[in-house]
Amino acid sequence: MDFRLFGPFEVWHDGVQVDPGDLQQRYVLVILLRNANRAVSREYLRHTVWLGQDQPRSDLITSYVARLRKVFRDAGATDVLIDKTPTGYQLRVDENLLDTVRFTALCRRAAGAPPPVRRRLLAEALDLWRGRFLSDLDIDRAGGAAGAPTEESRVDALVDLAELELAAGEHRAVRDRLRAVWEDNRAEQRVAAMLMRTLVTGGDQVRAVTVYHQTRDALAELGMETARELRDMVWLAQYGTRHNALPAHPPRFTGRDAEVAAVEALARGGDATVVWVSGLPGVGKTAFAVHVAHRLAGRYPDGTLFVELAGFTPGVEPTDPADALASLLADLGVPPEALPQATPARAELYRDRLAGTRTLVVLDNAAGEEQVTGLLPAAPGCLTLVTSRDLGSAGPGLAATDHLHLEPLSVAEASELFGRLVDPERIRARADLVREVVARCGRVPLLIHLVAAQLRRHTRWPLEHLVALLAETGPVSGLADAAYAVSYRQLRPAARRLFRLVALAPVADLSAGGAAALLDRPLPAARELLVGLHRASLLEEPAPGRFQMLDPLRDFARRSSEVDTSEAAAVVRLLDHYRAGTASAMATAFPHGADRQPAVAGPLPPFGDPHAALDWLDTERPNLVSAVRHAAANGLPEHAWQLAVLLWRYLYTAGHLRDWTETLRLADGVVTDREGQANVRLGLATARLHAGALADAHAIAHTALPLWLAHGDPRGAADTRRVIATAAKDLGAHDEAGEQFAAALASYRALGERHGQAAVLDHLGQLDELHDRLAQAQRRHVAALGLLRELGHDQGVAHVLDNLGGVRQRLGRLTEALADHTEAHDLAVAAGDRACEAYALNNLGNTHRLLGRLPEATHYHQRAAAVAELVVDPGLRTQLCLDRGETAAAGGNPRAAVTEFQAALTLSTGTGDRAKQARANARLGALLHLTGHHSTATTHWLAALTGYESLGLPEAARVRAELAGLACSRCAANTIDNH
Repeated sequence: MDFRLFGPFEVWHDGVQVDPGDLQQRYVLVILLRNANRAVSREYLRHTVWLGQDQPRSDLITSYVARLRKVFRDAGATDVLIDKTPTGYQLRVDENLLDTVRFTALCRRAAGAPPPVRRRLLAEALDLWRGRFLSDLDIDRAGGAAGAPTEESRVDALVDLAELELAAGEHRAVRDRLRAVWEDNRAEQRVAAMLMRTLVTGGDQVRAVTVYHQTRDALAELGMETARELRDMVWLAQYGTRHNALPAHPPRFTGRDAEVAAVEALARGGDATVVWVSGLPGVGKTAFAVHVAHRLAGRYPDGTLFVELAGFTPGVEPTDPADALASLLADLGVPPEALPQATPARAELYRDRLAGTRTLVVLDNAAGEEQVTGLLPAAPGCLTLVTSRDLGSAGPGLAATDHLHLEPLSVAEASELFGRLVDPERIRARADLVREVVARCGRVPLLIHLVAAQLRRHTRWPLEHLVALLAETGPVSGLADAAYAVSYRQLRPAARRLFRLVALAPVADLSAGGAAALLDRPLPAARELLVGLHRASLLEEPAPGRFQMLDPLRDFARRSSEVDTSEAAAVVRLLDHYRAGTASAMATAFPHGADRQPAVAGPLPPFGDPHAALDWLDTERPNLVSAVRHAAANGLPEHAWQLAVLLWRYLYTAGHLRDWTETLRLADGVVTDREGQANVRLGLATARLHAGALADAHAIAHTALPLWLAHGDPRGAADTRRVIATAAKDLGAHDEAGEQFAAALASYRALGERHGQAAVLDHLGQLDELHDRLAQAQRRHVAALGLLRELGHDQGVAHVLDNLGGVRQRLGRLTEALADHTEAHDLAVAAGDRACEAYALNNLGNTHRLLGRLPEATHYHQRAAAVAELVVDPGLRTQLCLDRGETAAAGGNPRAAVTEFQAALTLSTGTGDRAKQARANARLGALLHLTGHHSTATTHWLAALTGYESLGLPEAARVRAELAGLACSRCAANTIDNH
């Protein structure tokens, strides 16, 4: 017999379904099955089967048992018996005939099995699950929920199997199985997260985002927040965050079987594992770590991270741990504005993000233990591979699990590697000479690659000639230089020069355009030379058209006797190339700001469209930041400040806030001419403003203003006044804000600069709204809107429309407000402006709240919050908390409202936005009073009154009136008296 309790209750025998009888008879059989091989009393059966109903006077249980015995006899089942006991009945059966028992047993066996067996067992277990346990029966009349298989056990098996199948590359099967389960219960977060991961793996990012939003909505209806894993996955789906950031697998990797097995054995442990991999230059530490990471990636479904620490890179400072943590946290989906400034705080956040995950981390080219201590995850199940020339102590301070020192390859492995790299016909029956070649290379993989490349290029060389060349450079101590020199000497003079120049270039990788600038030669010639160096194994090609040099080769090139001081000019040409490319890309991608860029001499390379320009900026960003660092450190202030100022709008829009601030601060430290100082200070003030550092932005902008005035640039002065005024407005210095906005507006009008006029009018409208001058605010927003529509500046139109809609909300013109916010949202989405998109969605929620449509309001707030998670804008997060608090209060949920207003108070205190602080305090006072927390309410009301009055805002009078009308005279009197 086969008893199926998952889904509708069914009985099968020899492939034929058996009818177990009417409803009460089915309940009797199910109760006996759930107590298989244990006695069940007649009284328990009667009470349970007729639960809540009048029990029959006659003994129907005896009749049902007799009928069940006949069912088993008629079906020919001899493996099921129902025995009579003194008090009732006992069903004697092999419990493995019950699908629920088999499911539990299969899952238990899978837990300790090797991956292939585990996968088969879990699949077999899940095939038994046809639906919810006894889905067609009343569970209480079938013995109750106690002891019944839970949905959690199914999800455990489902997620475990999905991880195994994903590791095997079978994402489609996983997707189809998970989607069906998720559709039944969209609030099941683990299933949703795994489904999103599967969709992203299959390239369906759009559907992954849809799953996130629908899961978020389902959870919101239950009053629950989304898990961090879901938020990480939606970030990955929308922005391609590099949760799997490994370089490509090293081609023709050979040997190291024992070392690979040692790491795999360590990875099978449950603790956090750190393996320190050391060895001499060129021995293959990085290739080994990347090879192992690719082999083990399936065991670490939460990501494989890689960071270059430049510990022994010639001419490059080792990566600061703070910068390495910033890179790792970015890969883990942490937005730039959420990065702590202090290194210990970053390390703590990094460890927190990895807690509960199975993540593999490769820390490549470490200078020593001190550099990596804060980069090691403490989470059980994580693996860290550290490569370094430094032996490392592997002591308690580092907490390394093991230390592998890579020796040169064995003779057999080295010979095998050489054989893989050259034409096998050329070395057939020449094993003795092959052994001599690899011995001359010290059995070091990098050197073997270099020498093999020469044999491939010179098709007429016999092996004897190669051995003779290697012998020319002398004793074994010079093995590396011998191999490098053989490759270097075979290059044409132009290729030798490019080899030396690439070693001098302060960049991570190089394109053909960059090589052409270094050489001062046409692009086709540079590309040909790069390809030649790559064929000679003197350059790597980690991505199509991008070339980089390994550290030992860079060190050799810098020590070359042919290097001369005139080659420093080549680096300046490379910086010129980056400056011109950045100027052209920025003008193409951000045309409305093109006339505000620093003037760059020389021809600018063309970009076909904004997408091509942004792709170039995305690809070259690490090199552009390195170029600013090099220029700042090597007496090239003009390159430093112009590159930094050119980049700021891209870095802000793309969310690279740390790079934005760093490049401008570097430039500020070296720039000496007044124009450069003014541009840098303005850019830096703007960066700090967008980061929510209002006081810092205000102070820096004040230092920039006299520079613009002395330089005689009224437009730069007007732009700076706008930053001063914006910071002053949010800091509560409204008189100063009004004066600076007015001066900026006058300058823009005198210059005929419509975009600047529109921006100031929009800000003045916001200032008017703060002081309840709503009609004037509306006029100013409408005027700004007209100017921007004339310019065709859709992104600016979106921002102004959203602000105009906010004013119309307060004027009671709600239909117009809905139209404004809807158009603002659509324009923002088209422009890719996430911040404006989130503001517009939030304001649509506010408008629906004012219309009494609270479900719609909540829906739009949720959508706004989902977008805001991806935006660098602390003020936006504060506004969301304030408005969600209002909607919660309107819906009769004061506890949720208090939580939102407390979050808003914390955020606004951090940024220094005094108006939002006062509003949060006022609403907290009102809500805490309603919930009986009178003393705390008084504190918040007092803070709100002080804040509003110091800002000169009309809300002060409204708070006083609210207090005067309170039924609780003690709260009102205490607040007024204390104030």
